[in-house]
Amino acid sequence: MGLFDKVKAAFSKPKDYEAPLDLLDEEVEVENENAELSEEVVLPQEEEVVQEEVSTQEQYTKGLEKTRKSFGEKLNELFANFRTVDEDFFEEVEESLIAADVGFETSMKIAEELRDEVKLQNAKNKSVVKNVIIEKMVNLYEAEGTNENNKIALDENGLTVILFVGVNGVGKTTSIGKLANQYRESGKKVLLAAADTFRAGAINQLAVWGERAGVEVVRGVEGGDPAAVVFDAMERAKAENVDILLVDTAGRLQNKVNLMNELDKIKRIIQKSLPHAPQEVLLVLDATTGQNAMVQAKEFKATTDVTGLVLTKLDGTAKGGIVLAIRNELHLPVKFVGLGEGIADLKPFDSEEFVVGLFGGLLEVE
Repeated sequence: MGLFDKVKAAFSKPKDYEAPLDLLDEEVEVENENAELSEEVVLPQEEEVVQEEVSTQEQYTKGLEKTRKSFGEKLNELFANFRTVDEDFFEEVEESLIAADVGFETSMKIAEELRDEVKLQNAKNKSVVKNVIIEKMVNLYEAEGTNENNKIALDENGLTVILFVGVNGVGKTTSIGKLANQYRESGKKVLLAAADTFRAGAINQLAVWGERAGVEVVRGVEGGDPAAVVFDAMERAKAENVDILLVDTAGRLQNKVNLMNELDKIKRIIQKSLPHAPQEVLLVLDATTGQNAMVQAKEFKATTDVTGLVLTKLDGTAKGGIVLAIRNELHLPVKFVGLGEGIADLKPFDSEEFVVGLFGGLLEVE
């Protein structure tokens, strides 16, 4: 079953996805009121049941609520004055998708494929054309690979080094802390390296996250040599049989030459100690910045060997369409997405759950 078929299957049933978390919240409130009248109700147990019922798909659905609503509004605007499928209509499709942060190249490609598909199906009905637009977006997305491309390349028999890059303020250090917590809870021995020695407070910020996640942090002094910190971290990781080393780096994109030279030096230090590392170079992007995130991705991809993306704050934006643009235009897999503020809300990226959360409810189903 293709990805688009899975989206259709998910929403050809009676709609129960729209606000599962809201419904659960309402149930808890009712139970809490009943608890005041009966000593037999044990609230902690009820809360645990609620937590178990909140699936990853529901988190995606809730986290993509703003983006899904924005997509829906753009499509509704597109079809508000729908009369016929002509060249003006295809131009409006392009403009609507660009406005939804799908990206210029991706929007042009979808509109062109839509022309061919509409002719092939002789589609004139608004509902059919709307579904074809969504199908083309899903198919383009699926063409960039399955969930296998999204997995982190962990070395199960030795040390895995993951280098984090990205401009300041995108949530890089926070993402490292959340990921460290997840790996530690899964039984891995984790170590952090505070190699962002230039930004004021960056070392202390990572130290706070390390303490919160129960993970040690190798650090130097503010303004010191980042490569020296990485060298110390590699030595300690090997001596203590660490499974995963997460390295925080500086994000001064405006000083691109120095930044990239610094990253190259860090990578040389890592590879001198462990030739096949780093196994991953993850670029952290703030989803709320939309097309600006695309610009950052292009800059970093052109100057360093980015293997995947971490997309933060996806739950707080209506610009989640940028995922489609980045995957289609830059061919970079998304490895993790931020779907909330909690320490457990950085989730491994799942293509199926993403497209269902993004397009679910927008399809015209029978």
